Amino acid sequence: MSAKDIYHDTVRIALEKDGWTVTADPLVLTFTPKRQLKIDLGADRLIGAERERQRIAVEVKTFLAPSNISEFHTALGQFLNYRLALKVKQPDRQLFLAIPREVYQSFFTEEFTQLSITEYHLKLIIFHVEKQEILQWIS
Repeated sequence: MSAKDIYHDTVRIALEKDGWTVTADPLVLTFTPKRQLKIDLGADRLIGAERERQRIAVEVKTFLAPSNISEFHTALGQFLNYRLALKVKQPDRQLFLAIPREVYQSFFTEEFTQLSITEYHLKLIIFHVEKQEILQWIS
């Protein structure tokens, strides 16, 4: 099993504070007994008067390595593969990449990163590390 990101529990708490129920930790998508993909978190929330259920999957990334662009390449590839897997296995669930506020402000606002976000339709959750709160949802 892969190691949890250092902000895994922070994002889980932030989601719960935001009204989400974490339903999977991790969210496992099985294709064959030998091929499973594990997305960090799966969560559900009831919305509106109709009590419609909203379902998400969240991949948590810290960007603590020396090269943000290298980490972004890895995160983007993982995000695209997870999104494809969800399309097949759980098409009603939307995928989000959760990143700390500082990383968003220092790297994700750069022109190239913004172009990638638009081109690949990345959905982001920006969270505050110390407060363990979600600051922004970007769809």
